[in-house]
Amino acid sequence: MYRRLMEHLTTAVLLLDDELQLSWMNPAAEALLAVSLGRVKGHSLTALLVEDDGMGEVLAKARDDQHPFTQREVRLALLGGAVVTIDYTVTPLSAAELLVEMEPRDRLLRISREEALLNRQEAIKVLSRGLAHEVKNPLGGIRGAAQLLERDLDDPALREFTHIIVEEVDRLRDLVDSMLGPNKLLRHEPLNVHKVLERVRTLLSAETPGVSIERDYDPSLPDFPGDEAQMIQAVLNVARNAVEAMTEAGTAAPSLLLRTRARRQFTLGAERHRLVCEVALIDNGPGVPEALQETLFYPMVSGRADGSGLGLSIAQGILHQHQGLIECESRPGHTEFRLLIPLEKRHD
Repeated sequence: MYRRLMEHLTTAVLLLDDELQLSWMNPAAEALLAVSLGRVKGHSLTALLVEDDGMGEVLAKARDDQHPFTQREVRLALLGGAVVTIDYTVTPLSAAELLVEMEPRDRLLRISREEALLNRQEAIKVLSRGLAHEVKNPLGGIRGAAQLLERDLDDPALREFTHIIVEEVDRLRDLVDSMLGPNKLLRHEPLNVHKVLERVRTLLSAETPGVSIERDYDPSLPDFPGDEAQMIQAVLNVARNAVEAMTEAGTAAPSLLLRTRARRQFTLGAERHRLVCEVALIDNGPGVPEALQETLFYPMVSGRADGSGLGLSIAQGILHQHQGLIECESRPGHTEFRLLIPLEKRHD
């Protein structure tokens, strides 16, 4: 009866013998480790992992000391190539048997990360609006004063200085407007994501012919309500950022992959969506410096000396208007930006 109960648990449960070899596991464990009991029974648990993050030592210590141990947020690299994050508890049932309970954490960690990202985006939006208001008011006064002063100046050389003041004020005003991102209402028209990507690919191919741009599209993706011009801008900002990073770093054989996938029953922040479009832009450049990864989507933050720091912030704002978001995972040689967009009809 107890085994039948464990077979219906969503928590992964495994039984190991005194040699730390698998004697039984429930279906949840099979799904988590992507193996079947029939194929791995009698094998060492750690032999099923490329990296066990110290799990082997913990299992041996629990067996030898006959004392339970719990580990949090442990990353396991499976033989199939997947990496899972789990909490696990090892409980000695006897000198010859260990009970291991594993609870996957990837989904909860991702939800927590996305909620934090959405909250940061909202905070940035409020901060930018407040900053824009405080900056644009005195800029208007400076511009008006410079124009009045110009009327009373007879010397053309002096009027040239007032022209510079007006031009610089206008430049600062445009910069503040850029920080706020697009301020037009979304058009909410049926939009094909591959049409957007092909437009971006054409533009990038013309701008940077030395970069190889590959495509891996899911043709089954349906249209979704969106603004084509804004989506092109968002994808182009992310793609240009990747291309410029590879170019500046002198990446050998630079390449950018445009990939689309459908994600079903996918959670963005705290909301679960029936179907989500995932657009991934993957490059083989130098990667995002670790110090920048937490603030990557803040306005005026850039890893390049001549970067404005607005491209990714604007792209995130556009995705936010489409009820989506942008995620980033990066390491040297592999940087992946994922644009996640709900496909169901909106009720704005």
